[in-house]
Amino acid sequence: METGFNGNTKKRGRKDFEESLVSEKSGFGDILSSILMLDEEAKQEQYQWVTNSDQDRAFFQANYKGNVQEMNGYFENQFSEMNQLDNSSNKRARKSGSPAAAATVSAGSDNVGPSQSGSGSGQQRRLWVKDRSKDWWTKCNHPDFPDEEFKRAFRMSKATFNMVCEELEPAVMKKNTMLRDAIPVRQRVAVCIWRLATGEPLRMVSKRFGLGISTCHKLVLEVCAAIKTVLMPKFVQWPDESKMKSIKQAFESAAGIPNVGGSMYTTHVPIIAPKVSVAAYFNKKHTERNQKNSYSITLQGVVDQTGAFTDICIGWPGSMSDDQILEKSAFHQRATRGHLKDVCVVGNKGYPLMDWVLVPYSHQNLTWAKHAFNEKIGEIEKVAKEAFARLKGRWSCLQKRTEVKLQELPIVLGACCVLHNICEMRNEVMDPELKFELFDDEVIPDNNIRSMASAQARDHIAHNLLHHGLGGRGTSSTAFL
Repeated sequence: METGFNGNTKKRGRKDFEESLVSEKSGFGDILSSILMLDEEAKQEQYQWVTNSDQDRAFFQANYKGNVQEMNGYFENQFSEMNQLDNSSNKRARKSGSPAAAATVSAGSDNVGPSQSGSGSGQQRRLWVKDRSKDWWTKCNHPDFPDEEFKRAFRMSKATFNMVCEELEPAVMKKNTMLRDAIPVRQRVAVCIWRLATGEPLRMVSKRFGLGISTCHKLVLEVCAAIKTVLMPKFVQWPDESKMKSIKQAFESAAGIPNVGGSMYTTHVPIIAPKVSVAAYFNKKHTERNQKNSYSITLQGVVDQTGAFTDICIGWPGSMSDDQILEKSAFHQRATRGHLKDVCVVGNKGYPLMDWVLVPYSHQNLTWAKHAFNEKIGEIEKVAKEAFARLKGRWSCLQKRTEVKLQELPIVLGACCVLHNICEMRNEVMDPELKFELFDDEVIPDNNIRSMASAQARDHIAHNLLHHGLGGRGTSSTAFL
């Protein structure tokens, strides 16, 4: 029984084992089939990715080639235009034969010099410069050019112009460079003087002298600064004791008033409305006269009997009155320190009466003596007013608003005063066609008498003029006893 039982048991165990092997084989087959399917899907995804990548690569390569061709075409066009421009400029330079049309620069280097070409021909690269005509200035600068026409253009004779150039040469002369020759001193000075004389815009100055607009502007400021530095100490200075004595004698012999050392006046120069402190430069009187907003800066000056400036004060805003400008000036400071001993200056009614400032009577119902005094002091006032009229007539840039910046304008005005003195001292007669009518209203200050001693001194002068027969005989019927 045991044997039979055990045999059956072994058979059943072998059968179960075989069935389990079959089931395991079928399980492994499923796993393998799954693995194969996954592997196939991975291969298909990889193939799709490669295909997409190839398409993208082909697209980008085609796009890149198109951009490269487009850029090459653009630069080829640019280079062809530059070559045409260079060839045309070279042809013009060869035709004109002008060395100023080109300057030499070495190819591919910052250093200037002949090009290092392998042919050894010595050919040089040229620096392109705009060709401008200098015919007008060349004609004016010629020795045979008529002096009258030269004076009409530059407001001074050739001899005076040559003197100014000689004085300024050390300050304005420039050295030649390897790129181009420096502008000559005479042309530099001529640009500045013609600009001041005519007041023409810079584009007209550029056209006249064959120079760039910015170059002309730079030359005007440089020469004006040189005039202020070099010539102003020589030609605008307060008289020494000997010169002051002759000035007082000249004024006394002309008007009968003693100890007058100068005639004083303040004028306004129009400007473009500034961007800051615009109200300070607003000129009320000129606005009322011109019926449009006017802005200005002031120029105060003292002149001798010939009309030459002995003291100037430039640049205070146009809204200030004459007495306010006088108080701000260095001349006022020197006078209050006692530097004007036994000397007074004559001014109009816009100035206050002080120990060293003599002004006319401003109230109504004047006596014969006071009216006679006003007549005689008016003759001295006229000297300064006519000097300022010649200043503005000779240098037309002072008559209209200029392109010069506000902070640079005092240098230009100072140069005009210096050139005015040079012309006056050298007896340069101004063309009558240049006559200019001044318009500067006199505003009587609130406190027009600053010293009782000066008021008594003025009354004494008026009394002497009348009783010594120096005034009052030709007075009009408007004078009252």
